[in-house]
Amino acid sequence: MADTLGFAADEWFAVLRIALGAWWLKSFWHKDKAAWLHRQAGIKWAGSVAEKHKWAFVPRTFDAVVRSRPRLFTYVVLGAELALGLGLIVGMLTPVALIASVALNLLYLVLMISDVAEQGQNLMMIAAGVVAFGGQAWQTWSLDALLF
Repeated sequence: MADTLGFAADEWFAVLRIALGAWWLKSFWHKDKAAWLHRQAGIKWAGSVAEKHKWAFVPRTFDAVVRSRPRLFTYVVLGAELALGLGLIVGMLTPVALIASVALNLLYLVLMISDVAEQGQNLMMIAAGVVAFGGQAWQTWSLDALLF
C-alpha cells in the first residue's frame, strides 16, 4: 500500500484501533471505582437518566435488565470498558472487540439520546469502530496478526 504521511493505510487503521482502545481505557480509568463498586453510583446515575427517557422502552428495559442487577452491571460496564481498552490497544480478538465497542456505544447513545454532549463522543467512537473494522485494523501491530 502507498505511504500516506509516513504510514501505510493498514498502519493508519492500526493507529485508529489503538486510539479507540485508549479512549475506552480512559473511560474506564476516570471512573470513581469506589463509588461504582460500593454504591453502584454509575448504574444509579444511568437509571436516573433512563427514568426521564423519551422512549418508553428504555426505562422499562433498563429496570428489567440493569436496575434489578446493579452490582452485576457495575462489573459488566467496568469490565467491558477495561477489556475493550486493553484488547484494542494490544490487538487481541480485535474484530470481536470492535463489534463490542460499536454495540456498547450504541447502547450508551440510546440511553443518552437527550444529552447532546454524550452523543458526539458515542458517535465518534462508533465511527472509529466501524472504520477500524472495515479497514481490518487487526492485521497490523496486533497480537492477532502475530498469533493468527
